[in-house]
Amino acid sequence: MQRITGLLVGAVFGAVFVLVNAQSPLSAVVVNLLRVSACLGAASVLTMWFLTARRERSAEGRRRNMFGRGYLIVVAAEAILIFGGIRVLAAWGRPEQANVAWVAFVVGVHFIALAPIWKDWGIAVPGVALTLLGATGLVLASTVAVAWVPFVGGVLPGVVLLIGSITFGRRTMAARPA
Repeated sequence: MQRITGLLVGAVFGAVFVLVNAQSPLSAVVVNLLRVSACLGAASVLTMWFLTARRERSAEGRRRNMFGRGYLIVVAAEAILIFGGIRVLAAWGRPEQANVAWVAFVVGVHFIALAPIWKDWGIAVPGVALTLLGATGLVLASTVAVAWVPFVGGVLPGVVLLIGSITFGRRTMAARPA
């Protein structure tokens, strides 16, 4: 149940990344398609969460707690880095678009840091992708392509989170007996 809850959190944040950052220079049709797809993707993970919750109520006490001390330390560091980093970017006069790229970068690093704590190297894959997309967005923020930072540093990381959540959710559902 904890794993699917983590995937639901990832899907919700992925959908938010897409909903907030899908904008110009993308066409209105592409923006709407991305937003609808993000909502459907998050809804599919929510459905998996409900199905898993119904199946696993009695088994929950036998599982290791994923959200223990190591997780809390990583999330606390993540929050400090996100909010502190945004303030540093503002102090350096970086464009506001760089903020979403910074968030994607830090969230990616957070997944990489959680992989050894959770002993699940599968989460390092989207972590590396988010870190690279965030870094790319930060570089773009210093160029004339700054208008594309919300897409590269926001929409694409959101899509990665959604695809990862759906993929790992389906695997989790398939691995559990009904």
